[in-house]
Amino acid sequence: MGKILKNLGRHKLAVFVIFLLLIVQAYCDLSLPQYMSDIVDIGIQQSGIAYAVPEEMREDTMENLCLFLSEQDAKKLRDSYQELSNGNYELTLQENVELEELERILGMPLVVMSSMTEETGMDMETLRTMLDSGQITKEQILETEEQAKKQMGDMSESIISQKARLMVREEYEALGYHMEDYQNRYMLRTGGKMLAMTVVMTLASIVAGLLASRVSAKVGRDLRGKVFKKVVAFSNHEIEQFSTASLITRSTNDIQQVQMVTVLLLRMIMYAPIIGIGGVVKVAGTKTGMGWIIGVAVGSIILLVGVLMSVTMPRFKKMQTLVDRLNLVSREILTGISVIRAFSREKFEEKRFEGANRDLMKTQLFTSRVMSMMMPAMLLIMNCITVLIVWFGAKGVDLGNLQVGDMMAFITYTMQIVMAFLMITMISVMLPRAGVAANRIEEVIQTPETVLDPTLPMDDKKEDWCGEVAFEDVSFRYPGAEEDAVSHISFTASPGRTTAIIGSTGCGKSTVLNLIPRFYDVTGGRITMDGVDIRQMTQKKLRDLVGYVPQKGVLFSGTIASNIKFSGNVSETQMLEAAEIAQAKEFICEKEEEYESPISQGGTNVSGGQKQRLSIARAIAKNPKVFLFDDSFSALDYKTDVTLRKALQEKTEEAAVIIVAQRISTILHADQIIVLEDGGVVGMGTHDELMANCETYQEIARSQLSEQELKNQGGAD
Repeated sequence: MGKILKNLGRHKLAVFVIFLLLIVQAYCDLSLPQYMSDIVDIGIQQSGIAYAVPEEMREDTMENLCLFLSEQDAKKLRDSYQELSNGNYELTLQENVELEELERILGMPLVVMSSMTEETGMDMETLRTMLDSGQITKEQILETEEQAKKQMGDMSESIISQKARLMVREEYEALGYHMEDYQNRYMLRTGGKMLAMTVVMTLASIVAGLLASRVSAKVGRDLRGKVFKKVVAFSNHEIEQFSTASLITRSTNDIQQVQMVTVLLLRMIMYAPIIGIGGVVKVAGTKTGMGWIIGVAVGSIILLVGVLMSVTMPRFKKMQTLVDRLNLVSREILTGISVIRAFSREKFEEKRFEGANRDLMKTQLFTSRVMSMMMPAMLLIMNCITVLIVWFGAKGVDLGNLQVGDMMAFITYTMQIVMAFLMITMISVMLPRAGVAANRIEEVIQTPETVLDPTLPMDDKKEDWCGEVAFEDVSFRYPGAEEDAVSHISFTASPGRTTAIIGSTGCGKSTVLNLIPRFYDVTGGRITMDGVDIRQMTQKKLRDLVGYVPQKGVLFSGTIASNIKFSGNVSETQMLEAAEIAQAKEFICEKEEEYESPISQGGTNVSGGQKQRLSIARAIAKNPKVFLFDDSFSALDYKTDVTLRKALQEKTEEAAVIIVAQRISTILHADQIIVLEDGGVVGMGTHDELMANCETYQEIARSQLSEQELKNQGGAD
């Protein structure tokens, strides 16, 4: 969770705006149940009379109410009204708090006035006469009021409120009000507020959703950029550490998981506590006495979620590993499909894929089955809670201490609280998997690179480079290996000269070549470029000086022209020249679109020899100071090989050329041949010199050339 939140650091302003919008949405959402309660309790049951405080009253009513009030309360009553020209009084208070206070003052006097008229038949004029004549005192009237209130017992507040509103209704009717119109106005006014709240809530939700989507999309973009930038900077060791299939999964599926959870985090996880806490506050304000029901609901949900998560969490962690495995198997099968067909291994590979596919399916099926129990269980809890509220709420309504609208509002608030926990629960299903994905992404981003640029590069001080490569007692051991792959290698490859490296399979030829562009760093000794340790050069500068042709030709989707110009800053003339030197011009011109002919991913629509020639042309077009050929002529026929090397020799007169070769015919005329065996140098010199004094080279020569060819070579030399 922490790693997911860390990705939002760059979007603090947007997150803050979303938070404010969610507060607005929650406020509107929490206000609607109260308006619904008001429509039922006030609009329907009380004819739209919200407070037991008349908005307008006659002069006689004002005087009569003052009879039942203390001097202080009577003064407050008069101060709350202003006298109209017709002698009536109009209410001046607007604030709910002030109206509630005035309702508390007027409630009992209104009830007593109604009771005296109904039960004793005494009118207010008689009571005033008795008060003026001394037959009754003000204190006695107030004492009578208190006694009546005590007789009502626990139901006093509800009875007082209802009877007081009936008295207010009678007052309105006496003033000539049409109560049906009055009630309709209240219903329309309250309904209009509900509609306005709904519109505001909808707009806030839409804008918050839009911002959340934009933020999550940017988080995904940033993560993909970070991972890609990191992977591009990895040496071969880091690539092998993760595997290509795993890196692809982390760059796509894992980031997608984090992006999806980020949206839900901003929309649901942030919203759930707001609506949940707000619902609890609102429930506390309803004074229903049923708060314990919410405690039961929340406790049940937490218990349910805890059980489900304890069962599914280990499987969610395992799922990402299984996705990696499936990607790996799929990649291997698709890459090697021709070999699989050639050896009739389709059935075996199908079973291998089926095994990886079935393992993933079983894990997903298990988690889905377990989590599918959550929704029915949640609905059961919600329905049980509703039954409890109606059961105990009905008793409260029957006893008169709870109104129907309050019970309906309580049900709505309880459902909002339960839904808040339900939202968190739904997210909790995805969080474990997203957490694993975030850890896997972070693992890539935080992996230290083993090949780094120096803090103070020395290549900044040098402008003219010749391209002289020198190995000085170089040793290298692959990470985790017990023995060196190559050891104590020393030689110099000078500009204008061709250095060839030959040896048996696995002797370290390609390893030596890969050390020059720093695909790996040496573990002993050093390699220099014009006397500068290549570890003291920036990787960009070093690789700008090198033209590398790998053992396996790699082409990129695009055109022939885009592949030859891959190094950048290659003119049309340079491209044509490179293609001609690499003996690629002939087959390119045979194509309908020539240099604009499309190349599919990996160069699968060209032959091995064509792919190799295009790779060589790409290096030539770069015009480097050092050419590195890693057995790059193996797919060429002998005639093309000879023609290409002759044309290449003229092009590379001022560059150092280092060739790794399996065929001795490719390197016969090299200025320097280095013979490797078991990672060490066992011979160095020209072909003639090695034929005279290097047994390993002699064995290679005899295995590849006939006696006649050896004699011819000797005579030619």
